[in-house]
Amino acid sequence: MKFRLHNFFRSSTSVRLRAALNLKGMDYDYVAYALRKGDARAPNYLAMNPAGLVPSLEREDGQVMTQSLAIIEWLDETQPEPPLLPADPDGRARVRALSLMIACEIHPLNNLRVLEYLGNAFGANDEATKAWFTHWVGTTFDALETSLARDTATGRFCHGDTPGLADLCLYAQVWNNRRFDIDTRDWPVIERIFAELDALPAFSDAAPHNQPDAA
Repeated sequence: MKFRLHNFFRSSTSVRLRAALNLKGMDYDYVAYALRKGDARAPNYLAMNPAGLVPSLEREDGQVMTQSLAIIEWLDETQPEPPLLPADPDGRARVRALSLMIACEIHPLNNLRVLEYLGNAFGANDEATKAWFTHWVGTTFDALETSLARDTATGRFCHGDTPGLADLCLYAQVWNNRRFDIDTRDWPVIERIFAELDALPAFSDAAPHNQPDAA
């Protein structure tokens, strides 16, 4: 099945989905949106995704799917190899929990529309915006590091020795952190896993700087 991926090179949710598609060996056409220019608020895009957010995955049959984690789980159900979730219920619960720490506790507070609102509504300058972003990353990364470090289920990657859903989220978030010069040295397990992931073409090819719309 061929897809059209509506996305933005620097969007962490887009990075997640690009890496997932790469891991699954799925072909897609790359459709770029300049978020700061309001491309995702254009009427033609809102007709496809009323939330005006990226990514959206358009299928050959005309169906459009939204929300990166929902799309990734759909991919895993329809293209089961390689699996992105463990076979056992306990493992799946752990991987989903690790994933949601990033997807629910960092991303909603630090995505572009929130950062722009901080500036427009509350006058937050660049320094204040960076402090906001850094605070929420640190709060969750401290807990994520502890969770990964103390659990024997952590292997080469977040869960065992095969990259999965939690790794997609972690990889994308570390790249997003670099926009604000957040170093990973305080989180050695996260740093190690990121390096392992970045050595895999499926992940490195999904990195922001390797996209056609990278500025």
